[in-house]
Amino acid sequence: MNFLVVQRILGMLLMLFSLTMLPPIGVSLHFGDGNWQPFFDAFVALLVFGVIAWWPVRKRVRELRLRDGFLVVALFWVVLGIAGSVPLLLSSELDMTITDAVFEAISGFTTTGAIIFPTLHDLPPSVLYYRSQIEWLGGIGIVVLAVALLPMLGVGGMQLLRAETPGPVKDSKLTPRITETAKALWIIYLALTVACGLAYWAAGMTPFDAVAHAFTTVSTGGNSTHDASIGYYDNAVIEMIAVIFMFIGGVNFSLHFLAWRHRRLSDYLRDPEFGAFMRILFVSVALYTLVLWYTRFAHEPGEALRLALFQAVSMQTTSGFVTDNFTHWPGALPVIIILSAFIGGCAGSTSGGMKIVRWLLILKQGQREVNQLVHPSAELPVKLGRKPMDMRVIDAVWGFFAVYVIAFGILMVALLATGEDQVTAFSAIAACMTNTGTGLGEVATNFTSLTDTGKWICVLAMLLGRLEVFPLLVLISPTFWRR
Repeated sequence: MNFLVVQRILGMLLMLFSLTMLPPIGVSLHFGDGNWQPFFDAFVALLVFGVIAWWPVRKRVRELRLRDGFLVVALFWVVLGIAGSVPLLLSSELDMTITDAVFEAISGFTTTGAIIFPTLHDLPPSVLYYRSQIEWLGGIGIVVLAVALLPMLGVGGMQLLRAETPGPVKDSKLTPRITETAKALWIIYLALTVACGLAYWAAGMTPFDAVAHAFTTVSTGGNSTHDASIGYYDNAVIEMIAVIFMFIGGVNFSLHFLAWRHRRLSDYLRDPEFGAFMRILFVSVALYTLVLWYTRFAHEPGEALRLALFQAVSMQTTSGFVTDNFTHWPGALPVIIILSAFIGGCAGSTSGGMKIVRWLLILKQGQREVNQLVHPSAELPVKLGRKPMDMRVIDAVWGFFAVYVIAFGILMVALLATGEDQVTAFSAIAACMTNTGTGLGEVATNFTSLTDTGKWICVLAMLLGRLEVFPLLVLISPTFWRR
């Protein structure tokens, strides 16, 4: 284990992250909210700590092994949460505890969007902007940004990207060099964000709201500048813009890259995961629309479709934006909506959840086992599209599924032990592990009512969900530390 190399990388990443304190300072000075000092102090403190970590080992330039990459990613997300909480802790206007500040920062960077503030109405504009900015940085992975901008790291960027990128098919390269791949992904991410912001602005949002919501829409994070989220605007055009860009954020960015490079849409249509994504959304929207209209919750078919479409896309992509309080929807719809977040978006997207490709492989493996019972001597490969999948991939998917469910059960029981009711405990862990941020019961609107212990449990759930369990769990494995 190259601990000194890991220290060098973390120091450089911390210095890089300190620069993200500068935009909120500009927002504070522009709006005159008087809250620039905490961000300036945080900038200085993080820069100094980064230099202290980096300077003694600045000449330790070695190739990273895969284990080193896992350690860097896991440590940085923990350090990132602590570092991101610094300006919130230093702000006298917020008066936050360490628990609440770390919860809010981790919620942002993991694109969970679970709110710790009782209300957003009285928050300074600089804090509202900062909440959106950290979701945007966490959306596609700040580690990928570091690989794109810091080739002078002198390490194998693929090791970082493998540890950071979700999904069972993460090893495919879009370009021959990993730095070019990371840059390409970030250019697409930035272009989508700019397009989303301009669309919001043209539809009637203020420039400030347009930027803030563009950050959290493309990143499928769901933080808003208003308590009522997108429902604040009551604008069908704004809702459709949100639906379009949440959907785009929920699609594998490799497909966006191929479509951009080859100037064609056929790559989307040939991808089996994208096809499954479309079918799931179609069934969800149809079901929600029929139930809302049949029960007269929505008086017109158009109204039912509008509500159903937005909530279906928002929760499937784990964005967590809302236009209506779906916890009051009739029948089993609230639970179905929460469960849809477990499926999540596509691998390689900014969405959370378990990813559609894993569910596809689990379903196909189940079908294979049934067919194997009928034809025990037959060779029946599991295919994704026309491509047979290696059994190592299938085993990894089943392993992930088992560990994910076990971790969910343990965390839910732990939250129940803090005194929460069953609905709140189930939906809180579901909202955090799927990185959706929207739950039922006491956490339907915010997580303020949870105890400090409950909030730390949710912090762990958010990190497990964002890093897809294994990069964190591997660190407690004796095999990982064995030479």
